[in-house]
Amino acid sequence: MYCKECGSQISNDAKFCPYCGTRQIDVNKKDDPFENFYDDTTFDETADANYHPRSRVAAGLLGILLGYLGVHNFYLGYNEKAVAQLLLTLVGWVVVIGPLIAVIWGLIEGVMILTGSLNEDAKGYKLVD
Repeated sequence: MYCKECGSQISNDAKFCPYCGTRQIDVNKKDDPFENFYDDTTFDETADANYHPRSRVAAGLLGILLGYLGVHNFYLGYNEKAVAQLLLTLVGWVVVIGPLIAVIWGLIEGVMILTGSLNEDAKGYKLVD
């Protein structure tokens, strides 16, 4: 099956497109808004409905401009890596070279995001242009 919005190939039983987040409606079945209302798994499935794809340009610019603070990684959902960059900048002053490493790390990741080498967020969704 293909997404009606972005055209990406998705599984036949998908309720939402994993790439653009568009809800997929089965034309042969009447859409019941209260279907699975009390089912606990519904909450996991609808979590993707509220997901908005991350911008590649925004993430790349955040990496270049504020990468030493890990802002681009927070934006993309890589919280552990973002905290490491933030701590390297804040605590790295003790060894003087820590912030320089964090700046270079952020610049490299920002350029990699803009060139498409890094093109997914932490949930595995493709970055949009």
